[in-house]
Amino acid sequence: MAKRYLTLDIGASAVKLAEYEGGKGGLTLVNYGIAALAAPLDAGNAGALLSPALLEIVREKGIKPGPVAVSISGQMVFPRFASIAAAGGAERFDQMVRFEIEQNIPFPIDEMICDRQVLGDNENGEKNVMIVAAKTDQVEDIAAAIRGAGFTPELVDVSPIAITNVLRYSGAADAGCCVVLDIGSKTTSLVIADGDKLYNRSIPVAGNTITKEISTALGCTMEEAESYKREAAYVALGGVVEDEDETRDRISKVCRAVMTRLHAEVSRSINFYRSQQGGSVPVKLFVTGGTAILPQLDRFFAESLQLEVEYVNPFDVVGVGPKVDAEALEADAMVLAATVGLAVHAAGLATFAINLLPPSLIKERADVAKIPFVAIGAVAFVAAFVLVMLAARRGAAEAEAESSAVAAEASRLRSVETKVKDAVADEEREAAKADAIRSLLNRRTLATVRIMAIRSALGNEMWIEKWEGDRVTVRGWSDDLKTLVSRTKTGGSTAAQIIEARLKASPAVSSVKIESMTDVGKDAALKQIVVVVKFKSGNGEER
Repeated sequence: MAKRYLTLDIGASAVKLAEYEGGKGGLTLVNYGIAALAAPLDAGNAGALLSPALLEIVREKGIKPGPVAVSISGQMVFPRFASIAAAGGAERFDQMVRFEIEQNIPFPIDEMICDRQVLGDNENGEKNVMIVAAKTDQVEDIAAAIRGAGFTPELVDVSPIAITNVLRYSGAADAGCCVVLDIGSKTTSLVIADGDKLYNRSIPVAGNTITKEISTALGCTMEEAESYKREAAYVALGGVVEDEDETRDRISKVCRAVMTRLHAEVSRSINFYRSQQGGSVPVKLFVTGGTAILPQLDRFFAESLQLEVEYVNPFDVVGVGPKVDAEALEADAMVLAATVGLAVHAAGLATFAINLLPPSLIKERADVAKIPFVAIGAVAFVAAFVLVMLAARRGAAEAEAESSAVAAEASRLRSVETKVKDAVADEEREAAKADAIRSLLNRRTLATVRIMAIRSALGNEMWIEKWEGDRVTVRGWSDDLKTLVSRTKTGGSTAAQIIEARLKASPAVSSVKIESMTDVGKDAALKQIVVVVKFKSGNGEER
């Protein structure tokens, strides 16, 4: 029977949960789901964001919780690369690794989770070592949130390293030194894979940078800018060619300006790797991530870096099960690359096997591992007891004594049984409390998403006057609304139409209807608009 591998890639704005089957003979994607986070993931808010998002995928896709391999974003970790002398034995080597961590990680070592992997020998006979560290409290918070949704982390990898493992697994990175760009929403993770060498860096230029620049250039809200980016953005290639649509032309030039900044950072990283790490000249660039779908992005990097550019498609070497929506997977393939890398790692097929599992889970696994030895001890006890009973048959007096011992042991075991039952009952009560908390968190998250959807649509010119059921009454000063209409380039010719267009663009909204728009107050100084809004529930249905 094929083994099941659950994988979870945690990004800054969304989580991807995927289920694979297989092993060393090959992997197959069985099911997957993607859920947006209600707010950007940051220190301290993992519990409020991750559990509801995971439960949403579980409800929608029917993925059964269980042990899961997790990847965290590159910006959460501190990767370091060092050359360490191998002389002196394993203990000396471990001391040198610890020294490198203490010297190069900007936090006390007892506040960090660290792992290392030897990448090979350099020309001086030293060991090239990749060291990866993350703050313990951040990883513990994420692990607790994952467990709150019914899953148990069994390994914690890093997204860019997981993606690199996909390229190694598929053989795509065997041609020579390769650069991998995972362009997400908040950061871009850069990896240089060069034989047995690996270099990793996080760059704070990504999809959100484009959204902010579009918002500034067009004078619109971040929500409108995100909508423009998804519907009309592409990377201008320079020269005198301009788009006939003025808005699209401005957006394309914004995208090119941001990608030019990213290109400068990539070039700087390549130069550092070659000069300081003794690396080779890259021969190919692989791009992936949610922002990598921008049209003409591949041509831009091919021209600016003078490299062959290829998109990461992990499903060239990973099978796809019959229940997976092929059309949806075609659009989602690149953002699932890290989940494939996690499955490769969990199956024991990864080239780079970093694991930042938090101390609490390591201790729990160690405690569970002791259970077989306890069971063996119990069997040995029973066997010894039987032998004693056989020997007791030699004499009535001895038999009577052993009978008393048996009765005492039976009484003790009944006491243990009672304690076990009490512990099981306590566990069931705590599980019921956890379910109630998860349900409450989910409802609170939905309420927050709906309020934010209304507030984003109103902007700074309007406010909520009254909210009854699905009828929302808003007001704004007439002069402010005239300014809003003249400033907004798309979305409608009246304030009501602008609100309607903004709400329809929200992923939380199912349908919108403007019920009325009236003048209020002396000299019609205020405009009152009544909107009927139906929101999507956690399972995508109207509520």
